[in-house]
Amino acid sequence: MKKKTVSDKPTNEITENNAQEKPEKGKLRENVEAIIIAIVLALFIRTFIVQAFKIPSGSMIPTLQIGDHILVSKFIYGVKLPFINTTIIPGTEPDYDDIVVFKYPKDPKKDYIKRVIGLQGDMVEIKDKVVYINGKKIEDQHAFFSDARGSPLINRPRDNYGPVKVPESCIFVLGDNRDHSYDSRFWGFVNMKALKGKAFIVYFSWDTSNFNWSFSDILNIDIRWTRLGHLLK
Repeated sequence: MKKKTVSDKPTNEITENNAQEKPEKGKLRENVEAIIIAIVLALFIRTFIVQAFKIPSGSMIPTLQIGDHILVSKFIYGVKLPFINTTIIPGTEPDYDDIVVFKYPKDPKKDYIKRVIGLQGDMVEIKDKVVYINGKKIEDQHAFFSDARGSPLINRPRDNYGPVKVPESCIFVLGDNRDHSYDSRFWGFVNMKALKGKAFIVYFSWDTSNFNWSFSDILNIDIRWTRLGHLLK
């Protein structure tokens, strides 16, 4: 009499038996795993690819308005390990007119956003509100002035500054709202290691000047529709 072997069993019978031996994942476990994966991906994207910021002040008016929500490219100036701030993948160096987010030199816990005006090695000078780089007047097409009165150098460096040479591995930054910006004229240069990224788009914007988180304010949120998707220059 011919003896049966394991290979003689029907294929569907083996599959059914194996399936019965492996317990199915519970719904709770599946949901927890999905949430963990989503959190890890979000943290990865925020740390290495792109991060969202909100504009709380008017130092970059008119380019950026109070209440603008922007996206910042994190990898353009190099991929850095969090906490130790060590670059593991080099990127490009900042260029003139880049809108950059960085750790405020006087308090690294705060993030500032300004425009790059001078690069390492440049000689920066401001005379009567006009910016000169290496002795040449720049176009400065993004600058906005609301105060026609000049401010003498002996009082404050707002309208008259330098000449000062930008140190190695540093940049000189200014706010577009020149008469109302606290920037390199007052607290010095930004080390390129402090850069967090380059701002490139406004993804949402709303007027928060009179918003007090009341029920009526929530129902009448003033969204600036024309700024949504606005590319920054």
